[in-house]
Amino acid sequence: MTAAADSRRHGLLVDVVLPVYNEERGLAQSVATLLEWLPDNLPLRWRITIADNGSIDGTLGVAQSLAEQHPGVRVVHMPEKGRGRALKRVWSESDADILAYMDIDLSTDLACFPPLVAAVAEEGFDVAAGSRLARGARTTRSLKREIISRGYVLIIKLLMWTRFSDAQCGFKAIRREAAQSLLPLVQDPFWFFDTELLVIAEKGGFRVKDVPVTWDEDPDSRVQILRTIAQDLGGLLRLLRTRPWARTGRRR
Repeated sequence: MTAAADSRRHGLLVDVVLPVYNEERGLAQSVATLLEWLPDNLPLRWRITIADNGSIDGTLGVAQSLAEQHPGVRVVHMPEKGRGRALKRVWSESDADILAYMDIDLSTDLACFPPLVAAVAEEGFDVAAGSRLARGARTTRSLKREIISRGYVLIIKLLMWTRFSDAQCGFKAIRREAAQSLLPLVQDPFWFFDTELLVIAEKGGFRVKDVPVTWDEDPDSRVQILRTIAQDLGGLLRLLRTRPWARTGRRR
């Protein structure tokens, strides 16, 4: 066993969660990419958790087959839809030191994953959030999506006085201890989950780091933009009304 492999064996455990809904076509390829990439590029122990939330195609069968073939892959199935619901359950139940997730389409360059994890594992941050808008980020996406993304972040900053630069990038990591404090306060089971987590974390006194990423828009994205915007605005108003960060015990 090499020194690097021995260090990995005794190091922190990273749970790489892949929330999936009706992804039977691309799931196997994305997992294969991660299984090839992670051993040589992430100097920590890791496992892949496929979090199937309410798929009605063959996604669960594909996921179970992958778990049977690869000891580093496991499956958690939920009968109801919701990326936030899937992340909250898997992260809450995980025994890993660092809890992470990425979108199944791997739109974010995997080269950005070690810096994301290192922010939590080595730099003392509680939460690390991939950002397509931070200095140093490189993105390829439509003008419409660019305007919507920047406008949404501006609204968050005006309402919440937060500093993070991108709420909805599907690329995040969190310390397990921080997750145990924050997740019970996060209510949204869908796309607003990310925003809610970051707002409560930052305003509750947890250290949040923006990690600039290289990101390419997936033309087959399942996000329904207008419905998501309405849900997000409703979620922000709920946060202003309920101020859940006051219950973290770490408010500055």
